[in-house]
Amino acid sequence: MRQRRSPQKSRERARPNGETSGKRVTLPRALSKLGHCSRTQAERLILEGRVSVDGRKVTDISAWVDLAFAKIRVDGTEVVAEAKIYLMLNKPRGLVTTRDDPEGRPTVYDCLKDFEAPHLSPVGRLDKASEGLLLFTNDTVFAQALLDPLTHVTKTYHVQVNRIMDVEMLAQMTYGVRHDGEILKATSATLLRSGDRNAWIEVELDEGRNRQIRRMLEALDVECLRLVRVAIGGLALGELPKGAVRALTDAELRELRQSSGVETARRN
Repeated sequence: MRQRRSPQKSRERARPNGETSGKRVTLPRALSKLGHCSRTQAERLILEGRVSVDGRKVTDISAWVDLAFAKIRVDGTEVVAEAKIYLMLNKPRGLVTTRDDPEGRPTVYDCLKDFEAPHLSPVGRLDKASEGLLLFTNDTVFAQALLDPLTHVTKTYHVQVNRIMDVEMLAQMTYGVRHDGEILKATSATLLRSGDRNAWIEVELDEGRNRQIRRMLEALDVECLRLVRVAIGGLALGELPKGAVRALTDAELRELRQSSGVETARRN
């Protein structure tokens, strides 16, 4: 016996002349992709009965819609795609990477006050003591591609340590060190310069485990004095001043899209 489709799903799939665009997603994801809110916030709006699709209220968070055709409204106002924004910040030390901090500490969003884009989110994190390149966007597909360990987009850091790092220690970082039961590896680790008591090293990662570099150094009994992210893929921090924000250029955005596979996915 053929299983009957629910009336709600049939209505959502029905298009003029039976057309579909191939852009079918769940309703919470649709609201997220349009830049209206996060998926968690979208689920709450749907369950509260505040969302309609093509004039009909939808309270099922698993409902599917076609982004190319569906008219989605929240509280009676149509949701349209928000213009995509791509920013880079030179994060100062001492800021936490969150929008609202329960302890009242300054956050990275204090640097974004001149940008009227309520749905901007950081691409990954830098902890409070870390500095350097931090990206912000409202393009969730782009952000997920940069963070996906399968894309192997490298992140480059300059790290000041409290001792002279010898060749064996640098090699160990690429072979792998054990910390709290995890094997942590760098893609590369090289000496930049050294003084009498400390040194600067350059470390590349192609994954983003929590406090990875600090934990690797701790396993080698080395103290991290400063940690600055200087590049993501081919995008370099350059001369951007501390606390300053700027939009990515078209060329920078194109390079990041290519290195993360976003452009290839779109063509397919």
